[in-house]
Amino acid sequence: MTLPFRREIASPQMIENIKVLHSDLNTIDTLAERLYSILGQIPSHQPILIICVGTDRSTGDSLGPLVGSYLEKQNLHGVHLYGTLDQPVHAVNLKDTLESIQQLHHNPFIIAIDACLGQLASVGCIQIGNGPVKPGAGVNKDLPPVGNMHITGIVNVGGFMEYFVLQNTRLSLVVNMAEVIAQSFQVALSSLNRFTATSFAQIEG
Repeated sequence: MTLPFRREIASPQMIENIKVLHSDLNTIDTLAERLYSILGQIPSHQPILIICVGTDRSTGDSLGPLVGSYLEKQNLHGVHLYGTLDQPVHAVNLKDTLESIQQLHHNPFIIAIDACLGQLASVGCIQIGNGPVKPGAGVNKDLPPVGNMHITGIVNVGGFMEYFVLQNTRLSLVVNMAEVIAQSFQVALSSLNRFTATSFAQIEG
C-alpha cells in the first residue's frame, strides 16, 4: 500500500492534532499522511526513535508493545525502536530507558506510542499529537513524560477503577488498533526518501 503524497510538507510545529476511529476505511491513509508530513521535516542527521510504552501483563496497556512487535517484523529503515512484547518499556524501566537514550542518541526526535483511557464515544480512536505523552497518568503513576510527539490509542473508558478497566479491555480491539498504527508507519516511512537507505531499524535493549 502506497499513498500518493503530493501535499507540501508542513512543519511539525504547525501540525494540528488529529483523532480518528481505527476501523474507518481511510484511517491508515489519514494517519500515514500525517506521519509523513511530520517526519518529512526532521533533518536527515537527526535520529528518529519510536518508543512503544506499555506492558504485556495488561490487555489494555499492551497496545504499545504490540505496535513495537509489529514494527519490528517490518524491518523499517532508519528508525530506532524501543518497546516490544519481548522487551517492553514500562513503568519499572521507563526512567532507565530514557536515560540510556540520552547517552546513545544526540538530540533524537522521539515518537511515543501508548494506550490511554477516554470517553465512551472515543473508545477505538487513535490520536496523533505534538508534545509528549504522560505514561501512567490514567492510573495515578508519576512517570516522566515521553516524546516530541505522541500517538495514543483510546482502548477503554476512563474515570473509575482504571487498573480493572485496563485488565478487562478486549484484546481484539487492542490488536486491531496496533495493526493500524504499525501499518500507518510502514506506509509513511516507505514514502520518505530518508528511509530508503541501507540502515535497518534497530531494536534497542
